[in-house]
Amino acid sequence: MSRLTIRQPDDWHLHLRDGSMLRSVLPSTSETFARAIVMPNLVPPVVTAKDAAAYKDRILAAIPEEHGFTPLMTLYLTEDTDADDLAHAYTSGLVTAVKLYPAGATTNSNSGVRNIENVIPVLERMAEIGMPLLVHGEVTTHEVDIFDREAVFIDTILDPLRRRIPSLRVVMEHITTKQGVDYAKSGDDNLAATITTHHLILNRNHLLVGGIRPDYYCLPIVKSEDHRLALREAATSGSPKFFLGTDSAPHTEANKICACGCAGIFTAINTMSCLAHVFAEEGALDKLEAFTSLNGPAFYGMAPNENTIDLVKSDDPIKFPRQIWSEDGPVTVFDPGFELFWKVEK
Repeated sequence: MSRLTIRQPDDWHLHLRDGSMLRSVLPSTSETFARAIVMPNLVPPVVTAKDAAAYKDRILAAIPEEHGFTPLMTLYLTEDTDADDLAHAYTSGLVTAVKLYPAGATTNSNSGVRNIENVIPVLERMAEIGMPLLVHGEVTTHEVDIFDREAVFIDTILDPLRRRIPSLRVVMEHITTKQGVDYAKSGDDNLAATITTHHLILNRNHLLVGGIRPDYYCLPIVKSEDHRLALREAATSGSPKFFLGTDSAPHTEANKICACGCAGIFTAINTMSCLAHVFAEEGALDKLEAFTSLNGPAFYGMAPNENTIDLVKSDDPIKFPRQIWSEDGPVTVFDPGFELFWKVEK
């Protein structure tokens, strides 16, 4: 197969940042994707409906005129979140979901939840109105190894929470382990999971063997090969439980490629080319549309996009830039470590 036509994809987990960085990175998404769930971990975070409305206005102002793109806004859950404000933001259509960051789990997460008991009333209200909870699923206690934090979170936080509030709709964001895959499969229709592009490609050898690769550092951190293979099986299975959330996360090169680099990989610009490569390797190009364009809308109760894109396989490798530029400084583009031959045509 050298040409594949699919519904226009959506990204169900995206970091756009703000200001000049927002203006620089947004076109890499809006050129290809019709919609994206926009993460709220700005500084300060997007906590209230007022915050979300203002951030949405800044995003809309940055979309190139020739691009049709809809940002799907989220709120950042804190232990002081106002349940009434949250419910109004959702029922009015302003926001699509709420994001749970365990405090200290990842970039700009210090305002996150330290004790899940303190947000139970808000979560119960969300369950009543059908509002999805998007979970960064890692514990942050120092005694738990960083490679085990997702599995421990599932056992000690997520599963008890779902048993306590079974009607709560939950997306396990950017799962990275076989345990995450298995738990998502075991759930009812109220549970789904996103998988990133880079976790389908990288394992911890890529990060650590032959020298540390800060451009491959992300949170949740990449895991061992058996976990990567479990993610590939899930993504390419066609199961409605799994859909694309790139977690594309730009940082300036000065903050990324350094001795204490920030977590996050900027994949928006070449995600579809990378995914076509992965799905072709797995003999599952016929399942790519479900993963990128159908399963996510179905979980969120939205119609799939009417427009289509073509993925065309070329004879010569496609060249992506090593960096894109922003006023804040250059942003490193994800290098999958192999040549890419699939390009997007609209």
